[in-house]
Amino acid sequence: MKIRYFYQLLASHISILIIAFLILTAMFSQFVQGFIFDNKVEELTTHGESILNELNSFNFDSMQKLDHYNEVLSARKVQFAIFNHESKVLFPTRQRLIVNFTNEEWAELKRGNKLTIKRDFKRYEQDVTFVALPQFQNNQFVGGILLISPISGSEDVVNQINRYLVFTMIIALTAAFILSFVLSKFYEKRIQRMREATSMVASGNYNVDVQANGWDEIGALAKDFNRMAEKLKLSNDEIERLEKRRRQFMADVSHELRTPLTTMSGLMEGLRNDMIPDVDREKSMALIEKETKRLIRLVNENLDYEKIRSNQITLNKEKIALDEAFEIIKEQLWSQLLEKQNRMHIEAGKEVEVYADYDRLIQILINITKNSIQFTEHGEIWLRARMHKEGTIIEIEDTGMGMNKQEIESIWERFFKADISRSNNLYGEFGLGLSIVKQLVLLHNGEISVESEKGKGTKFIILLPK
Repeated sequence: MKIRYFYQLLASHISILIIAFLILTAMFSQFVQGFIFDNKVEELTTHGESILNELNSFNFDSMQKLDHYNEVLSARKVQFAIFNHESKVLFPTRQRLIVNFTNEEWAELKRGNKLTIKRDFKRYEQDVTFVALPQFQNNQFVGGILLISPISGSEDVVNQINRYLVFTMIIALTAAFILSFVLSKFYEKRIQRMREATSMVASGNYNVDVQANGWDEIGALAKDFNRMAEKLKLSNDEIERLEKRRRQFMADVSHELRTPLTTMSGLMEGLRNDMIPDVDREKSMALIEKETKRLIRLVNENLDYEKIRSNQITLNKEKIALDEAFEIIKEQLWSQLLEKQNRMHIEAGKEVEVYADYDRLIQILINITKNSIQFTEHGEIWLRARMHKEGTIIEIEDTGMGMNKQEIESIWERFFKADISRSNNLYGEFGLGLSIVKQLVLLHNGEISVESEKGKGTKFIILLPK
């Protein structure tokens, strides 16, 4: 059977309060009752000792002194009797009290001990409290004094206190019930908000914001839930962006594959059927080779990216002189520089070194430099390097077309191309180069950033640790 959390919380609060009130009421009632009876016993003992002290010598023939005590104590509903060692009452002579002690009680009195009974139901016609004090002369037990007081007055006081306790408990429970009801509703609403937010997230809606505070565990849970929903939203947005890029990538790949494959198929058919003149055969073979390398590059870039993402490559780090590495980059990309009519400048001292994997470092530099060449015409490209207290800083700067803020945030994403209209360009046309660059820098425990302004060029900054 399903029981709402509200009722569980309310029932637990009320149950705890009722149990606590019952225990406290019982303990307090017992304490008050004991306190009242102890006071009654102490009062009777004090009166008895006073009477015995007045009788400097226990003379049973002259009892005139006792009349005054009898009148005073009678007004307080206290009766007393003086008895001898044979339990015979010597005073008062008119209203005799029965002195009826058990053998054990007589033995206590004869030993000189006070006899105290807080409540007695059997010896007298009413419930009483009585105290018996022994009297000795010349170390001989000669009798004593018995004082009794009805407990009805004490019970009235106890009952009155109990009634007040019951009234207090009812009022307190009523107030506690109201407060528990309000608090239970409050906590139920907070949990209900969490439940509704969870249902929204489960249905795919991550635009949730649960009201949170930091003063209890539910508030902390709400904060964690909001962070979780935010991360899920970011992940979902990332998935949607990647899916969009993937669809665009598949369309681009289909286009890139269809064009060269169609060209290669036509050329091979022409060669096979001798439809191409001999003077054009060499040119046709070169074109087939060029398109084949292009397709291989596309496949290799995808495979390389996946290997880097899944940590399936091993870095063989060594000290590398960056001035020599820059010269190699310049030599490899010389034809592309001439094609775009760009000039490349190298600014790196012979002492500037970097601790990295040589092949992967060259791959990083070539990919970024190709990117600079692709978007720069009749401009300048700089390859710079300098030592830093944390490692080596490499800068690749150009005077090309630059990027806006949105493009800067997206260039590291897989399948992203800053200029889709240039997708047929030989360099970086598949949108994988910079994604691979970032993964390789991270594998070196390095950092990479970019500064760019539309129409004023772009600067890539790489920090590789010592």
